[in-house]
Amino acid sequence: MTALRHLSALLSMLAVAAPAETLHYDAEWRLMRAGEATIQYANGTAKLTLKTTGLAGSLYHVDDRYTVAFDTSFCASSSLMNAEEGSKRLETRVTFNQPPGTAVTLERDLKKDATIRKEITVPACVHDVIAGLARLRANGPQPGQTVQFPISDGRKSIQARIDALERETVKTPAGTFPAIKYEAHLFGGQLYRRKGRLYLWISDDKRRVPVQIKVQLPFYIGSVTLQLVKEESS
Repeated sequence: MTALRHLSALLSMLAVAAPAETLHYDAEWRLMRAGEATIQYANGTAKLTLKTTGLAGSLYHVDDRYTVAFDTSFCASSSLMNAEEGSKRLETRVTFNQPPGTAVTLERDLKKDATIRKEITVPACVHDVIAGLARLRANGPQPGQTVQFPISDGRKSIQARIDALERETVKTPAGTFPAIKYEAHLFGGQLYRRKGRLYLWISDDKRRVPVQIKVQLPFYIGSVTLQLVKEESS
């Protein structure tokens, strides 16, 4: 169930600096409903919850909760991940640019009561995965264009490339949307070592709502597709 584990990081890409909103998604893995995700944005923070359900949940339990704080320029200041994945129970805190030019990660194994500390060098304004791709929603590159953002997960820092591929019509449980398809180059030794491809479909309108996401991993793992089920705003 590695594909579902990756979603705990990658689903966070769907948040955006906009009026408070909540987005609900269903996940499909190997032609079955595998889980559900919720993303909430309000007042400079984004919160993600991801859970496996049904047969997928019995095969591999995932209950991840992630929160990140960032400013109006999408510069991340801190993040917290509480992860239950299989038998693992981890708490990971990342503090960005305190002191300047650094990202400090404290990962605590809650079962073993052991903590690992790591410090890396990052740009003065760096995005976590949420804030970086929130910026994608705000900037709205058109098909044929490529953008690059500085992104860090606290363990590694890269200049992430995102290609705007083409316009497509996407049908989800929430409706049918004209959308722009993007590929974010985060796998294959970029931010993540595993081979894979990440595609996002963002509605081609003023709201720029992420309506579909696909994590395409090797065939022996399988791919996960998320589709928008419901959106709420306030």
